[in-house]
Formats: sequence, C-alpha cells, structure tokens
Amino acid sequence: MSRVFSSPFNLLFLVVLVLIGVLLIPLLFLNIVGSAFTRLGFSAWQAVLIVLLTLAGSFVNIPVTTIRSAPIFPPGRFFGGRGGRLLPLFYQVPVYTETTTVAVNLGGAVVPVVISLLLLAAAVTMAGIGILLLIATGVVAVTIVTHLLAEPVPGLGITTPFFIPPITAALAGLLLAGGIGWESAVIAYIGGTLGTLIGADLLNWRSYGDLGAPLVSIGGAGTFDGIFLSGVLAVLLA
Repeated sequence: MSRVFSSPFNLLFLVVLVLIGVLLIPLLFLNIVGSAFTRLGFSAWQAVLIVLLTLAGSFVNIPVTTIRSAPIFPPGRFFGGRGGRLLPLFYQVPVYTETTTVAVNLGGAVVPVVISLLLLAAAVTMAGIGILLLIATGVVAVTIVTHLLAEPVPGLGITTPFFIPPITAALAGLLLAGGIGWESAVIAYIGGTLGTLIGADLLNWRSYGDLGAPLVSIGGAGTFDGIFLSGVLAVLLA
C-alpha cells in the first residue's frame, strides 16, 4: 500500500510545487491564466481541478508489474551522474532493494495523458486533421531531447533536467504553430507531456531492472516536474 500512495518528492520540493499551484489558482480566477485555459477548451473551474488533481495525483502510483532488480551500480552510489548531488534536494531517494515495482503515476502520467487526448480530439475538430503532423513533430522533438538527457539514477528511477522538456515543448509549439496562440499551446502541452513520458520513461524501460529501486513510477519522480511545468508553459502560450 505504501508503494501505491507515496510522494516522490521531499518536503522542500513538494512545498515549492504546492506554492506554484496555490499561486496559479488566484490567477485562474482573475482570468490571467484562466482565460488561456478557456481558449484551450477548459472552464476556469476545470482548470483549477486540473491543477489540484495533478498535484494530488503525484502521490498516487498505480502498480503495473513487479520485476527483479539486478543493479549494475554499487548499492551505495545513489547520487552519481549529471546533477546527482542535487537530487536529494528534490527527491526522496529510497534504499536499495532487489525487487522493483513498476507503476504509473496518476498526476504525472494518467491525468496529463487524458488531457492530451482531449486536446488532440479538440485540435482535429477545430483545426483539421493536418494539425496531427504538427503535434506529432512536437512530440518527436521533445522525445529526442528528453531521451538524450535522461539518466538512470540508482535507487530512484529515470531523471531529466526539469526545465528542458517544458522549454523544448514551448519552443516546438511556437515554431510549429508560427507564434503564440491556441495551436501553439496544444502542441506544447501534448508534446511536453507525451514527449517526456516517451523519451524519459518508456524508452528507458529496459533500465528499470538495473536501478535497484523499490518503485519506478512512470511520470513520477524525475519526470513529474518537467511534465507539470510543460503544462504551465503551454497554458501561458495560449
């Protein structure tokens, strides 16, 4: 049960994310960010629900399967690699185990993917089937960049620099849609969400058994922050 309901973050980073959400909610009601969500097809109340459900859902991991771990790293080397020394500031890095539960994070995978599918359907209805090529290009761009920078961290999972996926997604939206607007926001949101999940988590599936982590959460620690910020930037582009 502890692996189903758990936070991938330490207290400091969780407080920062909650503050972002708390600051966004007044903006939504003031129609600063709310108007952007409205142009994406969501009402102000739906936008608030999305923010709260995403943050609350980061605590919920849905188990998919369990695999045996055969870590290629020394059990004591949990903070190596790019930016490894900074990870304890943001994430709770567990102790080494020989069994890994692979799960899907509710707030970092399920909710964003559902929203992406809704936006995809709306985009085809409003802009025509041609927008699918632009969205696919955005997803591929974020996937490639994210995968190149993704790094397996022993005891934790797959991590990426949190600012790279949202920036890449925002640039893809701006360039592919020719500027700020609804189409740019849709491309950025879907690209940032699916591109991060595919590039960081799914394409590194074979690495899960090498980590010695008790839980590897798709869309959880290491990728949740990038997906969350991709959504925020996408909204601001609308």
